[in-house]
Amino acid sequence: MQQTSPLTRAARALAPLAWTGPAIVLIAVVVVWPVVAMIQSSFLKISRFGVVQGSNGTANYAKLFDEPDFPGVMARSVIWVVAVVAITILLSLALAQLFNQRFPGRRLARWAMIAPWAASVLMTAIIFKWMLDPEVGLLNMVRRDLGLIDALGGADADQLGQAATAMPWLIAVAVFVSLPFTTYALLAGLSTIPAEVYEAAKTDGASRLRTYWSITLPLLRPALTVATLINVMNVFNNFPIIWVMTHGQPGYSTATSTIFMFILKGSDIGESAAMSVVNFGMVIVLVAIFLKVSKWKNEVS
Repeated sequence: MQQTSPLTRAARALAPLAWTGPAIVLIAVVVVWPVVAMIQSSFLKISRFGVVQGSNGTANYAKLFDEPDFPGVMARSVIWVVAVVAITILLSLALAQLFNQRFPGRRLARWAMIAPWAASVLMTAIIFKWMLDPEVGLLNMVRRDLGLIDALGGADADQLGQAATAMPWLIAVAVFVSLPFTTYALLAGLSTIPAEVYEAAKTDGASRLRTYWSITLPLLRPALTVATLINVMNVFNNFPIIWVMTHGQPGYSTATSTIFMFILKGSDIGESAAMSVVNFGMVIVLVAIFLKVSKWKNEVS
């Protein structure tokens, strides 16, 4: 038997790098290097103009954890993610099921569903902010026409200027923006379920609710897992909606950790970098908890 030379064996072993190498380099440049730079910056003393003034140890983290608004911001971030993702998933399940049926105008309805996804998130946030303007907003016009202007706080009531009403509106806008992608992801999952399965369930006399619970949801689980995971990361890191509509105000009552991080950057870049590291760790924890609860390994085994 002819033996291959060590050089030939080495060339064969390194051949896959020709395909995976560019992806590895891209991940290293786009993901790994920024994370390393972020962690390094969190231990440095940096002026507000970006000039590194030397090591600062763990002082940036100590200052961050001593911020009186820090606990509230972190708790609000979790509430923000859970509320937006949960409502989005529930509504998307219903919409996906609807769009999977045949009805007049289904194609037009599907196209209309893409609109919030195709539009800029920034533009969407600006439109909703204008609609909620206490003086010239569309919402106040409708309230006046319906005779509800006094019952809902009067003409001067600023829906985005009060913590009690601002956060629900922000959640509603985030859900509106997240619905198209999630609905289409679940719709794609529904399209992969064989019709024969439903025919067998119908033959066995299973009700629609029983069929959906025992057949549709289990078979939809892979698409549901991916859609939820992507939503968790997107919503947690969402910046334009909150910043454009409220700037995290009044006070920090609508600020999530991402908004808080941006605000800190104006006064202390090192502390902002520490907040970035905390953010990064929180995303990993949330994703890990979700994967643990969803038992994602069962989907790939």
